[in-house]
Amino acid sequence: MSSAPDGLRAGETLALVAVGANLGDRMATMRAAVEHIARLDGVRVVAQSSVYDTAPVGPPDQPRYLNAGVAVATTLDARALLHALLAVEATLGRERGSTRWTARTIDLDLVLFGECVIADGDLHVPHPRFRERAFVLMPMAEIAGQTRDPVTGERLESLLRACPGRSDAVRVGPLDPSVRA
Repeated sequence: MSSAPDGLRAGETLALVAVGANLGDRMATMRAAVEHIARLDGVRVVAQSSVYDTAPVGPPDQPRYLNAGVAVATTLDARALLHALLAVEATLGRERGSTRWTARTIDLDLVLFGECVIADGDLHVPHPRFRERAFVLMPMAEIAGQTRDPVTGERLESLLRACPGRSDAVRVGPLDPSVRA
């Protein structure tokens, strides 16, 4: 099989997934999520960021979050990948309610899907608020800093430099347990 640019194989798209948790054993749940993602048909995990401890967004009195990013090469389309990520969340005990930005055992957000711009029902790519969230941009810039936002054309590392809120984040170690801190 011939190789596509950036280490992608023919027919694969690079997707970036934000991983977060603020309930239970956060690190173990995040690592379990990545293991589940890696077992999805049509998905290869190609990079994992460090894990960052950050303040929550939303209602007060929530525990702090752990946040990370995962780059995957996938043959799935964006909607199929989104639904697979939601199924991983459900497997790991995520209960989705009507209230946004509440505490959760796991949160998997499809941030970028190649150069696609999609706004269709529950599928919004790029993620609508990722440019304003250092807790998303920090791990994404670490693993895919040269990747461009298909809406603005800006590289992720440039978006991070312009984003407030980095001073609160504390790097706590690797998401991949085989990597030494």
